[in-house]
Amino acid sequence: MYKRVILKLSGESIGSKPQNIGISESSLKEVAEEIKIAVETTKVQLGIVIGAGNILRGKDVNFIERTTADYMGMLATVINALALQSMLESLGFVTRVMSAIEIPRVAESYIRRRALRHLEKGRIVIFAGGTGNPYFTTDTTAALRAIETNSGVLLKATQVDGVYSDDPKKNPNAQKYKQLSFIEAINKNLKIMDTTAFSLCMENKLPVRVFDLYKKGNLLKVLQGEDVGTIIT
Repeated sequence: MYKRVILKLSGESIGSKPQNIGISESSLKEVAEEIKIAVETTKVQLGIVIGAGNILRGKDVNFIERTTADYMGMLATVINALALQSMLESLGFVTRVMSAIEIPRVAESYIRRRALRHLEKGRIVIFAGGTGNPYFTTDTTAALRAIETNSGVLLKATQVDGVYSDDPKKNPNAQKYKQLSFIEAINKNLKIMDTTAFSLCMENKLPVRVFDLYKKGNLLKVLQGEDVGTIIT
């Protein structure tokens, strides 16, 4: 079992189905309850990085200059982090939102030593604001925060049960990988994470496990060391 992990959530995971946009109470509660069961059972120290695809991705906004659009996306991750914080606290958890962009009225500024102290005290830390810099994805943020906090693994929560050679929803013949190396993932151009995030993990020997968040109990199984989804090492 792991002592400390970083969980990467997509913004779509808390969006209204089927488009996965905005913030849905039912989706938010479903994610929070999965986290509650897993954390209470394993006592793991948990950090979370959440994306903003349910609101806005900077690279997708073509009519606004890229740097500005990326900052808009970072602010959207703060909105999602606050929503997740509220739901987790309604379930009895003590949480902290730490932002790479200084917004002192709504979140703590990200300071590594303070984040470590929160985790050691059993608080769930939600990292928002990306890296604080444009042109970096929240996947890269998750890899960076996992390395900085000496986490044992980066958990990438998705809508499919692992990494496939192609989109399994579009190609029924897509091959599922149980295990991959980072070099294989990069060379095969698998889109599960961006190259910068893969490179950070590879250089720092941080394993990544990709799994289906929407299957109940999967997060707990992963934290208990079960072979769920795909492991990239």
